[in-house]
Amino acid sequence: MLNGVFKKTSYIPLDMGRDNSVIEPSVPDGLWKKCPSCKKAIYNEDLNNNFKICPKCGYHFRMNAKERIGIISDEGTFEEWDEHIDNTNPLNFKGYVEKIDRMKNKTGLNEAVITGKCKINKMTAAIAVCDSNFMMGSMGYVVGEKITHMFERATKEKIPVIIFTCSGGARMQEGIISLMQMAKTSQAIKKHSEAGLLYITVITDPTTGGVTASFAMLGDIILGEPGALIGFAGSRVIEQTLGQKLPEGFQRTGFLLKKGFIDRIVERNNMKNILSKLLYMHTKETASLRPPEYYNGRNFMSGIKTGMDKNKSPWEKVKISRDSKRCTAIDYINEIFKDFTEFHGDRCYGDDGAVIGGIATLAGIPVTVIGQQKGHNLRENQYRNFGMANPEGYRKALRLMKQAEKFNRPIICFADTPGAFCGIEAEERGQGQAIANNLFEMSALRVPIVTVMIGEGGSGGALALAVANEVWMLENATYSILSPEGFASILWKDSRRAEEAASVMKMTAQDLYKLKVIDRIIPEPSPASDTNLGLISRIIKNNLKEFLSLYMHMDKEEIVGRRYERFRNF
Repeated sequence: MLNGVFKKTSYIPLDMGRDNSVIEPSVPDGLWKKCPSCKKAIYNEDLNNNFKICPKCGYHFRMNAKERIGIISDEGTFEEWDEHIDNTNPLNFKGYVEKIDRMKNKTGLNEAVITGKCKINKMTAAIAVCDSNFMMGSMGYVVGEKITHMFERATKEKIPVIIFTCSGGARMQEGIISLMQMAKTSQAIKKHSEAGLLYITVITDPTTGGVTASFAMLGDIILGEPGALIGFAGSRVIEQTLGQKLPEGFQRTGFLLKKGFIDRIVERNNMKNILSKLLYMHTKETASLRPPEYYNGRNFMSGIKTGMDKNKSPWEKVKISRDSKRCTAIDYINEIFKDFTEFHGDRCYGDDGAVIGGIATLAGIPVTVIGQQKGHNLRENQYRNFGMANPEGYRKALRLMKQAEKFNRPIICFADTPGAFCGIEAEERGQGQAIANNLFEMSALRVPIVTVMIGEGGSGGALALAVANEVWMLENATYSILSPEGFASILWKDSRRAEEAASVMKMTAQDLYKLKVIDRIIPEPSPASDTNLGLISRIIKNNLKEFLSLYMHMDKEEIVGRRYERFRNF
């Protein structure tokens, strides 16, 4: 039976000698297991009861396919597909058929992957689970066929797909036919994606070779178990080929998260809840928005004590916009939205701490939320690079925007940056190209986009998140071609004239509203901080509801057309 694999149990207490030394109990072989990470002995039943996670150090032991299905699927809901597909021996490789038969008898599996359909906390999904016990989970014809047919069937049934990968890569005994499975599975995934359906991969230990270079890395969302090995070439091959000693943690999930290739690391005991949450947010269709006519004539900012303070000079507002106590993107995201799930990485080079993004809900509607993130102290600012994004930050933002378009999610951006990072490494990785590509792609995204300037809106670094249907600004935010110091240095060769520059640059919310560069001003009862975060967030939230109610009733051509005309008129 696939469900109910793990049973409750308790530790057998160790006896203590007269000198308080531990007397190891005399137990039959097979009841204890040694953790390869912390080297501690673990009672097998307790290990099973803890999802095969070491209770001492958190090491994730490998898990077979049936165990995995047992902890992920709702009891009694798993329906296996393609259980009986005959193996082939395309190269007439000597002894291969006999080896397959031995593997079947030893593992109780017909191949290195089980596919089927199940419910995960009542959410339906097609699921595939690879098993390293069957020839190290290598991919031959049968594995490729089962994966491909699962995607084809899921496309017809219009359901999402989840794959737990675990593989040594291509199956050598099938040679070139094994290689062809990489392309075959990828084609089926592409058709599933073009149907607007969700694909999640969960990468487990180990995932290498042709599986990594095909279906493992093609998920809309890629999760990884802690410590899992993920790579194309194995570490032994790299070391022997190049004669290099690899760094600690190389090709492990922490390494891949930092390098931008996976969205997040999820512990096994939380995996089912995370998967069901993601499935829910990609299948939810109901919303609690009122119709557009409800908002006609309403002023959600009325009654807020603010005079759009004309006594503050532009330079004073510049200083307020830079204040370290000012609310950041994540402050507003956590206050305004529900169920925010952050995703990481640009799938190309790295994960930029200066840009955060993910999915959330607003009034019951799934939305994609992206923000430029500063810190409140020096340590946070160093990690966030003071809100100055590298190319990988803009590429991460665009990746999430394109994903939002696929799943028809509105996009909500919070801009707050002194400007794009101008270091040598940013130029080497294509800073200008990354920003240009955002402007190019955002112009044609077929979902509504709104951007809120919450602090500094510095030059192209801010514009790369602001090619939107509407752009709003907080009362004390700024938005300009560059900093006043830079403006003064270029025009007057004297950065000390920054205060004077701020006055002539027309960079305040009030000036930009008159110029029709922005569409709304969000009042601040006093400069935004944690003391009035709740109030300002409610104002933004109500305005966002109005925006969504209006734009989600438009067809896609009108949404794109309005955005085009907005910028065409400047």
